[in-house]
Amino acid sequence: MPYLFTSESVSEGHPDKVADQISDALIDHFLAMDPQSKVACETLVTTGQVVLAGEVKSRAYLDVQDIARDVIRRIGYTKSEYMFEANSCGILSAIHEQSSDINQGVDRQKKEEQGAGDQGMMFGYATNETEDFMPLALDLAHKLLIELAALRRENKQIKYLRPDAKSQVTLEYDDNNRPVRIDTIVVSTQHDDFDTEKKMADKIQQDIINILIPRVKAKYKKYAKLFNSEIKYHINPTGKFVIGGPHGDTGLTGRKIIVDTYGGKGAHGGGAFSGKDPSKVDRSAAYATRHIAKNLVAAGLCDEILVQVSYAIGVAQPTSINVNTYGTAKVEMSDAEIAEIVAGIFDMRPYFIEQRLKLRNPIYSETAAYGHMGRTPEVVTKEFLAPGGKIVKKKVELFTWEKLDYVSKVKKAFGL
Repeated sequence: MPYLFTSESVSEGHPDKVADQISDALIDHFLAMDPQSKVACETLVTTGQVVLAGEVKSRAYLDVQDIARDVIRRIGYTKSEYMFEANSCGILSAIHEQSSDINQGVDRQKKEEQGAGDQGMMFGYATNETEDFMPLALDLAHKLLIELAALRRENKQIKYLRPDAKSQVTLEYDDNNRPVRIDTIVVSTQHDDFDTEKKMADKIQQDIINILIPRVKAKYKKYAKLFNSEIKYHINPTGKFVIGGPHGDTGLTGRKIIVDTYGGKGAHGGGAFSGKDPSKVDRSAAYATRHIAKNLVAAGLCDEILVQVSYAIGVAQPTSINVNTYGTAKVEMSDAEIAEIVAGIFDMRPYFIEQRLKLRNPIYSETAAYGHMGRTPEVVTKEFLAPGGKIVKKKVELFTWEKLDYVSKVKKAFGL
């Protein structure tokens, strides 16, 4: 029978995402200066304050305060009335050297024997319900906030927006497990204090429905048919959202892992991504399992799949690889048989994941808002300011785990 399913997203100005973006900016700078850096950096943001903590093993020395301020400035926290502002916030660094006990489990004389940076299980998911093989509810939730941020930066059609925002989309699925319509949209956006509470609430509701929604429909035409006059809208349901960002709520790295992945579809192993270099399999193996899942679905092996991998700290070979095709497989094989073939196609040892997906590059800042999965691979040139004022340029490939470069190998292996 038909059912409802909901996913949420948060904007780049959400406190937890501010923390994620600072942590990943530090990762990128360390990797740009020393590709073999080992980094686990956590960030806390609150009223007028940023705290950086974590472990680093690197030949690079960075001005972490300047990096954090640049991130905060880019996001849009540039006014004193936000009570969290790039130039004036205090920044405390408690970053120290990585434990040698952990490091000896990762580094090996032979690079291919590199051990996993931690134990744990990671999941990758893909579905053919969208062109980017992502769950539709999450995809729509991200798109709403991407366009809302664009409207904020343009500062033309809507001039009162502040950086913090959240969205939520509820879809109705039919008996065939296909999305057929949008049931509910929730948007909460931080805003200037520009009138009485009722007039502000009415104005924001009108602008979201009459400016943001048509813009999303026009830009993402493949989803336009899902919008209808019966959608239930909840726009700033509390009535007022002036106090927001790190002043309204304390933000922490790694607290939006469902927003970062699949919006509650599939599964999640519990490990965060941001602030971790690729030796941490929480991050690299999650990207690798997404790469597997997307290529399997794109190859026509199944309509939907969940891929799990697990590791022991310091051990190169995974302790398990598992797949679940939810009964949608197009081949006469069990999921266990599919998993065995998958393990032969994709080498899931940490070193080979890093090499295959080019993960020892400064590619992580772009992942830290609007989802790590379902994004578009592209080659860009990034610039980093080294100590002493030298500009370091790096040409890198973003979102390599979204490439469909293994489709032909999958088809050959499964006879598709």
